[in-house]
Amino acid sequence: MYDELYQAWRKERENSELQPLPRDFYRRLTDYVKRVREGGRMIDERTVKGRLVKREAENVRRLAKELMETRLNKIIHMILEGKTVPVSTLTEEEAALYENLSPQIESHQKLIENILRGRLPEVKGRARENNLMVVRILKEVPAIIGADMKTYGPFKPEDVAALPRENAKLLIKQGVAVEIETM
Repeated sequence: MYDELYQAWRKERENSELQPLPRDFYRRLTDYVKRVREGGRMIDERTVKGRLVKREAENVRRLAKELMETRLNKIIHMILEGKTVPVSTLTEEEAALYENLSPQIESHQKLIENILRGRLPEVKGRARENNLMVVRILKEVPAIIGADMKTYGPFKPEDVAALPRENAKLLIKQGVAVEIETM
């Protein structure tokens, strides 16, 4: 796993584009970090092996942190530039983050645009009914965890659903749903 982590870190640092990672990469990395930490507890740090294990743990921590921060920055920049992040390049955890982060950044960009046009949008309360959007599903969608941490779906074409606004906007942006106007 160390070699895989190092290669992922190196590729991410050398390329401006987001590099693909296996969906389960962070889960496997977590298991590896646990093993290294537990192994380090059993070894005397004054021995050569102890120093090597300690050094490995420090390197893993640094590489993992830099990899994750670099990837987060790339994801944020892609959203800010209006680019769609290829979900196939993301881990499970990053995909969930992207689902929640993208609508928030887009909302902030609209706020900036409105302010620069001399309009301050009305700030609405976070009442549950104001935070939902009704959509018609166009394509099959697996079950998702909404921004409110509830499970929605799975959906089939022509299903109608009331989803958290952030999730609904993301599905609309991906072309798998359309908004239904409600009164």
